[in-house]
Amino acid sequence: MSVLQGVGARAAAIFFACAPACPAVAADAAAGLQKAQVCVACHGPDGVSANPTVPSLAGQPAQFVATQLLMYREGKRKDAQMSPFAANLSNTDLNDLAAYFAAQKLPARAADATTDTQTGARLARELNCVQCHGATLLGQQHIPRLAGQQREYLKTQLRGFKAQTRFDMDGQMTSAAQPLSEADIDALAAYLAGMR
Repeated sequence: MSVLQGVGARAAAIFFACAPACPAVAADAAAGLQKAQVCVACHGPDGVSANPTVPSLAGQPAQFVATQLLMYREGKRKDAQMSPFAANLSNTDLNDLAAYFAAQKLPARAADATTDTQTGARLARELNCVQCHGATLLGQQHIPRLAGQQREYLKTQLRGFKAQTRFDMDGQMTSAAQPLSEADIDALAAYLAGMR
């Protein structure tokens, strides 16, 4: 078992150990709205980011949002802004924030006329993204929504998986990213960001 797989296994154990308390147990989206006010500065109103390097949270699966917040809280994922924010979140806070963001709608983005959608679509098929991220890439359970996500953010995550510097619970994304060139990453991110 690799170091990354070992970390992923420990993170999964933490997640499933608190599963009764984390995902969707007595989640309160209205309370999540109040708690999410601090998130607006980076993730935008209703979780719709206007910053190309910051992900939109609107429409993400609730379990995914709760899991990522848990990973930041437990130090499995690290970020200068997210780690301190998540450090003091209770399981109830995780659930409420997750319920709120999952209920928000991510508006369609304007298509980028310069985007080579054929290459991106081909790569998404070859990598079988739908197997984990769902038939329309809207995410499912603890797997994130890719459709309509910020292009620059997607590129950063794919580069991190390729470099093995991005936390990967089960190693699937790290493995999938290895054969990608920089041009592939750009094409795939552009295609995903432009999906409706």
